[in-house]
Amino acid sequence: MSMEFTRGQKTYFTRQLNDWHHSDNDRSLPWKEEKDPYKIWLSEIILQQTRAEQGLPYYLKFTQAYPTVNDLAAAKDEDAFRLWQGLGYYNRCKNMLTTARHIALNLGGQFPDIYENILSLKGIGPYTAAAIASFAFGLPYAVADGNVYRVLARYFGIDTPFDTTEGKRLFQTLAQELLNQQNSAAHNQAIMDLGATICTPQNPKCNSCPLPKKCVAYNQGLIADLPVRSKKQTVRNRYFHYLLLKCDDELWIKKREGKDIWQNLYEPYLIEAKETLDTAQLMRQRWFKALNMKQKPAFEGYLTQRLTHQLIETRFFSLELSKAEIPQLDGGNWVRINTLKNYAFPKTVLSFLEKKFYF
Repeated sequence: MSMEFTRGQKTYFTRQLNDWHHSDNDRSLPWKEEKDPYKIWLSEIILQQTRAEQGLPYYLKFTQAYPTVNDLAAAKDEDAFRLWQGLGYYNRCKNMLTTARHIALNLGGQFPDIYENILSLKGIGPYTAAAIASFAFGLPYAVADGNVYRVLARYFGIDTPFDTTEGKRLFQTLAQELLNQQNSAAHNQAIMDLGATICTPQNPKCNSCPLPKKCVAYNQGLIADLPVRSKKQTVRNRYFHYLLLKCDDELWIKKREGKDIWQNLYEPYLIEAKETLDTAQLMRQRWFKALNMKQKPAFEGYLTQRLTHQLIETRFFSLELSKAEIPQLDGGNWVRINTLKNYAFPKTVLSFLEKKFYF
């Protein structure tokens, strides 16, 4: 396929897209038309790796709990992580708190209004910086995310993989050339909405699209082939075995640290293995033996969670202990079961605790 795009193709694209946005785009989301850079930033961070429908309740919770960047900067880590609970990619929340505190303490509570300064903030990449610059300040920067890649790849017939350096540069350059400089916010919103509601990954609504007349994929039967991804995602299988150590009305939990998944979230006693273990196999693990427990743990349930590059298979076991049987444990705490709602847990652990009526 040729990578030469005519002026006519480009002009038609921008005109049709903007006409569609003003006449037929009825997608309603609370951050659309928002001009407060703090709330725009909040929505963009929440929507990274997250569908709008899933992110919406989190956006509402955060803006209600923390109406301004100074409010978020003053938040306790635990409180913010608990609000984020279930959304995944928890490093986003950690970076969000770091940036909010930087803005509050070093920038006088004022969000930067220059693209390069926005880009320099922790947790903000070129796409998010362009979105904030455009939506909050009307600056002429084009956004280029998965929705944009898909719309442009199909319309122009681009078979360059979007997940390569060459592809990213190509799509970003093209998106910038197509941008309506007079109203970048409306243009960016339009192309993202078109990708999210019309030019969808599966079963796109081509009959409702403003672009089929000159869309290469539509006219050449290439819709299912575009956009192109070069990398086949490899998925790592992991096997978690949680041991719920209970004594009276208390449960032992520990905060996850280090560079692994679910950083700063809490979990029960974890034994990770190279495969799924049954009760007898679990009792032979050195981490179980370290507890010096003689009784057999009770199997409580099984859950799986798919992350971007990992599949976590989780089994839950429980042990009822007397005070005399409490083992020596490092780094965690015994907490009352009726206070577990005050702690942020990974989605899998949270689902289990809720299902078992722990809170």
